[in-house]
Amino acid sequence: PTAPQPADSEPSRFQVDLVAEGSGRAAADEPQKPGGQGGAAAKGSEEAKGRFRVNFVDPSAGDESPAEHGGGLEGGGVSFQNGGDTVLSEGSLHSGGGGGGGHHHYYYDTHTNTYYLRTFGHNTMDAVPRIDHYRHTAAELGEKLIRPSLAELHDELDKVRDCRHLHSSDGYANGEEGTPPGEADATYAADSKGIVKFGWIKGVLVRCMLNIWGVMLFIRLSWIVGQAGIALSVLVIAMATVVTTITGLSTSAIATNGFVRGGKTTFVNSSFSVGVQSSKAFSYNFSLGGAYYLISRSLGPEFGGAIGLIFAFANAVAVAMYVVGFAETVVELLQENGALMLDQTNDIRIIGAITVLVLLGISVAGMEWEAKAQIVLLVILLFAIGDFIIGTFIPLDSKKVKGFFGYKAEIFTENFGPDFRADETFFSVFAIFFPAATGILAGANISGDLADPQSAIPKGTLLAILITTLVYIGIAVSVGACVVRDATGNLNSTIITELTNCTTAACKLKFDFSSCQKTECHYGLLNSFQVMSMVSGFAPLISAGIFSATLSSALASLVSAPKIFQALCKDNIYPGLLMFAKGYGKNNEPLRGYILTFLIALGFILIAELNVIAPIISNFFLASYALINFSVFHASLAKSPGWRPAFKYYNMWVSLIGAILCCIVMFVINWWAALLTYVIVLGLYIYVTYKKPDVNWGSSTQALTYLSALQHTVRLAGVEDHVKNFRPQCLVMTGAPNSRPALVHLVHAFTKNVGLMICVHFLKGPRRQAMKELSTDLARYQRWLIKNKMKAFYAPVHAEDLRDGGQYLMQAAGLVQNAELRTVVFTKYTTVFLKTFTNSLFLNLLDSKGPRTPLNLADQRLLDSSSQFQKKQGKNTIDVWWLFDDGGLTLLIPYLLTTKKKWKDCKIRVFIGGKINRIDHDRRAMATLLSKFRIDFSDIMVLGDINTKPKKENIAAFEEMVEPFRLHEDDKEQDIADKMKEDEPWRITDNELELYKTKSYRQIRLNELLKEHSSTANVIVMSLPVARKGAVSSALYMAWLEALSKDLPPILLVRGNHQSVLTFYS
Repeated sequence: PTAPQPADSEPSRFQVDLVAEGSGRAAADEPQKPGGQGGAAAKGSEEAKGRFRVNFVDPSAGDESPAEHGGGLEGGGVSFQNGGDTVLSEGSLHSGGGGGGGHHHYYYDTHTNTYYLRTFGHNTMDAVPRIDHYRHTAAELGEKLIRPSLAELHDELDKVRDCRHLHSSDGYANGEEGTPPGEADATYAADSKGIVKFGWIKGVLVRCMLNIWGVMLFIRLSWIVGQAGIALSVLVIAMATVVTTITGLSTSAIATNGFVRGGKTTFVNSSFSVGVQSSKAFSYNFSLGGAYYLISRSLGPEFGGAIGLIFAFANAVAVAMYVVGFAETVVELLQENGALMLDQTNDIRIIGAITVLVLLGISVAGMEWEAKAQIVLLVILLFAIGDFIIGTFIPLDSKKVKGFFGYKAEIFTENFGPDFRADETFFSVFAIFFPAATGILAGANISGDLADPQSAIPKGTLLAILITTLVYIGIAVSVGACVVRDATGNLNSTIITELTNCTTAACKLKFDFSSCQKTECHYGLLNSFQVMSMVSGFAPLISAGIFSATLSSALASLVSAPKIFQALCKDNIYPGLLMFAKGYGKNNEPLRGYILTFLIALGFILIAELNVIAPIISNFFLASYALINFSVFHASLAKSPGWRPAFKYYNMWVSLIGAILCCIVMFVINWWAALLTYVIVLGLYIYVTYKKPDVNWGSSTQALTYLSALQHTVRLAGVEDHVKNFRPQCLVMTGAPNSRPALVHLVHAFTKNVGLMICVHFLKGPRRQAMKELSTDLARYQRWLIKNKMKAFYAPVHAEDLRDGGQYLMQAAGLVQNAELRTVVFTKYTTVFLKTFTNSLFLNLLDSKGPRTPLNLADQRLLDSSSQFQKKQGKNTIDVWWLFDDGGLTLLIPYLLTTKKKWKDCKIRVFIGGKINRIDHDRRAMATLLSKFRIDFSDIMVLGDINTKPKKENIAAFEEMVEPFRLHEDDKEQDIADKMKEDEPWRITDNELELYKTKSYRQIRLNELLKEHSSTANVIVMSLPVARKGAVSSALYMAWLEALSKDLPPILLVRGNHQSVLTFYS
């Protein structure tokens, strides 16, 4: 019989039924209905001890019963997957009978071993290791699977009862937000045939070579050789190669330390329940993150956000560079045929604008032939390079007047050294060439499309750098050995008679190009950008190579720039740019980003000067490479266990040298542009640091912060505390921090950037329930503190009562090696804590109680008081009633308050007790002490009438207040009084009240003086009265505090541990 299935469940879900101890086969044949009713299993379920049966549902079958296909439980060899293990029926071990196409339900009984879940040979709910348990639910790598929690494993029966809710409708696992399994099943259709993965050649090598070989190879390399000479040109290429090789090593390390998002990637998602697995292939459109993802996920949002903007901008400018290179070639062809529209510069602008507009249309249309055309474009480039090499061996007489003579020792010797002209220098030439070496991130950008990215990215990237470098050097040497720097292109330059004073290579080869020193020539390495076309055996093939290199690179940059920008905007690091995160169509195309990239590219195309655009790109790419290299150094320095690159051939110090080298080259190329880049990066870094985006990428910055904090804490633990370095470490008894905002803000005012603040929340009740609340509250209230810019920690603790909880935290919390320098802050009426304090602890108590008011006014007063310490305090006073010397804490806290912005206008007034006949002497002594402590004060008042008897009406009010808490043992029989003392030890005895009458009167009198002198103060800081332990009942002590603080402004009662926290020694 088939088990009933809930209407809202998925076909691949499972049901768990309790199995009665004595139900036998009946329990296996008649599963329990949802809700716990029905069948023999329901009758015996109360007797089940740790037994359960999993009702497996075969999603591929129809609605027929298993009895029709193999005879129920003993039939067919049905195989299911559970955590990677095979689940077999006993019948399947002996027969090969197969199940048909019915909608099958299979049962697993943990007691009768109907099925074997072979996890180390035991019947258990414990999951075996598999990749799906380690996925991020928010990541596009497949659906995260939920392993049982420890609590569920500890109580398996409860797990069984709740198991049918394992895949609840919200689909979330362990508090993480992800795609619910049901939605994943509906959203992503199975299409395993659509999965395409590239190998290292097509996926990395070809793409990197296409991106590295670009416009510079064909129309600027010859000019660079003319300016720098063969030797320095090789050095330029070698310097660029050193930078890109080190960056390639760093990129390989980062890219092989886990998945790097990029490209359109297809993954196989495994969505399964207990014992049943269904595989679904689905496709995600990943953002082309490139360097942005490498840096942001490694260094964090601060650096990642800055470089993301710069890298996206660099790609947008790169579009202009490639299009201008294309337009230059077209204009050269038009000029040769006398078909210029206006002039050379304006023609470049017109053709460039039209070209970028066409490329924009192609990008927006989403044409998908680009990937298929990669090989064709590379073949064209290789044929073009081969065409040039072949052409160098065919020096036609018609080309000699243009400066091409074939391989000649004279030309090689003349071109070996530099001949910088037009204010060019070695580094200006390097700046123009460097974009030709970029493009090494092409493989990492699509790492998701690679079959084995950990092998493909290092192999393909480094081999591409090697091949392209050798080609660059080969072409530089070849063109430098074949073509002279200046040529007229005029047949009249041929020398007929022998000249005796020949000094140039052309002269020795019977050509006189000396007129180029006086007039402008249009041929030769320094004068023509189309030297490779002229040298080649078939010039149109070189033009085809230029067109394929420039247009493919321009299209790639035009696609990647908006994608990078969209990825940055989706992370919401810069909220103002969120509008660009919106995508359109099935591929989530960033149309707004395309328009922005088009406008930036068009603006730079109007410059129409390739030599001006190239250094700008060099600057931005060098900044990106510097941060990639620094990322590897930083991650290695942090020693995070999560930093485990599969690529081992990197070194943190080499990466650091690479980062420094990039920074140096930036300054050498263009110091003001480099300085501007650094200012932009620093400004964006400061902005993101200040805004604190709500992201957690497990960055190396976070790892290094932890490591640094750990090392300094260990170092601090080995250093004896010194009074000069005393900092308050406050345990603040807030409960939920948002429930007592006034207390939190006041303590934060004197601990911010000075000391430690821990907001304590005690949870009582059943331990299991409290543990669940504890874990959820920890994240919730810590976020609340961060959101409200509180530099504090939230520490929930489970305890049987408040006293135990207080003792636990006072012993364990803090950053010092002993508890003597810890401060406890709590609100009024927390009487139970009075028994936890020892002589080694400070005690702070806040009492912001006001006069009795009706309920409606009380609500308004509560609202006002909750925010009273968030506002600027104005020019008022902080009154310090330093009645007893407790080590100086009563004085230090007001001083710390006045150092904060909101309290800086407040003045400190000090009140002390004294004798009437020594008031002046006591005031001078206190003034001397305060001046030695270097604490500013506005006034010192000596109170000589503290011991005066209070007013009768105040005494009567005190007696009325304590009346409900008195024991009145004198009016009761002895045995009844003794019994009441034992049951209610907190009550006030008649003897106690009489014994401490003087002290009670002192608190009442102090309240009168406080009202007289400090009723207008912003806050009152006063020495806390100390009760004799075991002698004063808690009710009487709290009555003293109530009498002392009644009808006053906020009052902070402080008692230090009588160890000095102030000193006047240096």
